[in-house]
Amino acid sequence: MMALAYRLLTACLLSAMACGVAGVVVSPSCLADESTPVSAVSRVEVVLANEYRNQVAALKEEFAQAGMPNVHFQFAKRGQPPQNIGVGRDVPADKAREAIRLALKYNLGVGILLPERLFPPRFITIASSNYDDTVEYPIDGAALAKLQNPDLTTEEFHRLYKEFTSVTLVPKGRY
Repeated sequence: MMALAYRLLTACLLSAMACGVAGVVVSPSCLADESTPVSAVSRVEVVLANEYRNQVAALKEEFAQAGMPNVHFQFAKRGQPPQNIGVGRDVPADKAREAIRLALKYNLGVGILLPERLFPPRFITIASSNYDDTVEYPIDGAALAKLQNPDLTTEEFHRLYKEFTSVTLVPKGRY
């Protein structure tokens, strides 16, 4: 699939360059194959407690049923992974709510939001240990409930998400 996309992009770019030399205006639609559907969520990365290690097939199925088929799992060797979630800026609100639901189910809660500026547009991370307290925004149950509101449009969801991840963070002593 990636090889096909690479060949298509290369062909479009070469034809665009040739047309540019000839003085022909090129439509940007050539750069995207309109017959290929674009997934609402490009990738989901999840870290779970070791107790879920033998349930990967069932977990993948549950994420796929939630509309997130490209999911990758890692397992903490000991203890519970961080209770955080990060959502890219173009993730539809319904998929973001599903990710929150799954994080609550498998990670014992969500207490930290990671700002969307850290991620590709259609990316979700659950329980990542790749981030420190300089980009961790604590969230309480009431604020999380606002994000889970099914009436929020995608734009409203991301406006609220940005609001929760835009407050000034006070360093916790390590920095």
